[in-house]
Amino acid sequence: MYDYARFLLPSYRTLHMPPRRAHRAPLPSTDVHLAESQQVTPGRRTQSAVSAVPVAPAEVHEAPAQWHRVLTLLADVSLFIGTRTVWTQAATHKLILAGIISACYASILVTGVLTLTVRRARSLARLDVIVLVTAIALTACTWALNHAGGDEAVLTTQAAKEMIHGNQVYDHAWPWLFRIKGVALTATTTGGYDFTYGYPPLTPLLTAPFLWLGHNGAPATAAVTVVLIVGTVMLWRLLPTPWRSAATMICLGFSFLPMYARQGYPAIIGLVLLMPVVVCWSRFGAGGRLGAAGIARAACLGAACAAQQLPWFVTPFLLAGIYAVRRGELGGREAVRVVLRIAGIALLTWLLINAYFIVTEPGPWLEGIALPLTQGAVLHGQGLVGISLYFTHGSDRLDWYGHASMLLAAALLALFVLFVRRLGPAATVLPWCAFYLATRSQDGYYLMMTPLWLAAAITVPLSDFSQAWQPRPRWLTGRRRRPALAAAVVALVLPALVSATLAATGKPPLKMDITAARHGARQTLSTLTVKVANTGNAALTPHYMLTTGQGMNRYWSLAHGPATIPAHGTATLVLRAPGGGFPLPAKKNTHIRLRAFTATPQTLSTIDVSAAELGIKG
Repeated sequence: MYDYARFLLPSYRTLHMPPRRAHRAPLPSTDVHLAESQQVTPGRRTQSAVSAVPVAPAEVHEAPAQWHRVLTLLADVSLFIGTRTVWTQAATHKLILAGIISACYASILVTGVLTLTVRRARSLARLDVIVLVTAIALTACTWALNHAGGDEAVLTTQAAKEMIHGNQVYDHAWPWLFRIKGVALTATTTGGYDFTYGYPPLTPLLTAPFLWLGHNGAPATAAVTVVLIVGTVMLWRLLPTPWRSAATMICLGFSFLPMYARQGYPAIIGLVLLMPVVVCWSRFGAGGRLGAAGIARAACLGAACAAQQLPWFVTPFLLAGIYAVRRGELGGREAVRVVLRIAGIALLTWLLINAYFIVTEPGPWLEGIALPLTQGAVLHGQGLVGISLYFTHGSDRLDWYGHASMLLAAALLALFVLFVRRLGPAATVLPWCAFYLATRSQDGYYLMMTPLWLAAAITVPLSDFSQAWQPRPRWLTGRRRRPALAAAVVALVLPALVSATLAATGKPPLKMDITAARHGARQTLSTLTVKVANTGNAALTPHYMLTTGQGMNRYWSLAHGPATIPAHGTATLVLRAPGGGFPLPAKKNTHIRLRAFTATPQTLSTIDVSAAELGIKG
């Protein structure tokens, strides 16, 4: 296996070159500081980028630390999650896979026993390898059984096909893809759905070699799953030996990242490319030099931004943190040079990956990669939008959720720069806090990047930022330093909080009342007659849907009545169910809501619908 740690991380000699210019006296040398700052050295393949003093051969025979045993055991136990379901599925028609999964059960059990009984650190390190191999086998078996994918996968596969045939990829709708069973629709506030590909092009490029696997989303799910497995092995190799099972556990053991990979999420590609960037990122460009390892890491940063939009949000934090640490070490001018070289290499990589589309379809390409920010998708997620979705009856100020999210992102970046000596290790976590206020605040935005949290927690200690530069204008110093810093924090965060409050406390602009319901065959609802009153000062064009759970359904079409409700006006509408019939819930106590979305301005109005109003008798 290629030694990724020695290739992707700076060498010991490079990282420990004396600085060209230092503005602060170095801290006293202590054993603890040496242990935290020690870097990878040529020699043993298992030597880590953040390990302490190199291990002498005699130390290999020492007993492993108890926390290392516990971590290996936890990683081993995490492989049980979801395994029974996969085995049950395989046992019905894929006996070979069922046999492999049964062998994985045996591996988990035997490894659990040995983890608690081996006497040498080297033996426990070998068990970490077994846990990793078992996790890879289970991930591959699960993909073999469930590889059709969802909307992300079918869109990526179709984009790869269009690219191979020289056709337009961006701003081109493929509505027939969403007729496949299990493929979800992304509804927009305009009353339609997003049928286009809205991500940078790296994932379709990686999917193209897998098109021979068939139709639907299988090629994309295969590409993303393979990349996830490669990324897990890479992160496992980059981490210190005792911590390696943590990579197995968080990347493959809990099953949520493999699940997103089987859905074909391009964000997994971005995550994997960010892994070598985040490991020891605070020592990126140490001594003012990048070297081959630094160039490779900068290229990975650019490639990650060419895979999906989420890396765009963490990149400013990493660059700001690198500048602060390097300025404390080398001074302002050299720090700027280091950051510019990193950013330049990343930008060049990003442009090379996007070059074909920039030349052949510049307008659609630009609209496509900006689509997640401009598409106007309906509210969804576990964040603050839940107030308007579930706890109130809507809001006439939904746009302020988006404003609050962007303001919070800017505030967090400013706070990170202002308090980098304390917040430095949290650079891989802070960017995702902004999504809690966004209109689309799904948990996937947080959990898909958690391996980066782990990499930073292990390889980026707080001590690396002890001499980092922090901006301290005159008004933030002196006797009133603490009150001034507290006031700065409030001033930075307050606009986002005010915007979020405006969004959450908005009132629904439409008052709706169901006056009649017509039923079709087989317990379905065919039409609804609704009386709608616009209480706002602007004319609104609402689009209606009936929901029975936390997610959204398809829009109902307008069969009779005006599409636009004038300000302070009232109208009676007849709505037709999508697909000719809306299946009624079997249980009388099902929570049913009638929702009305408008795009300009973005608003949501909701009413709770009783079973009696829909004629449910069960």
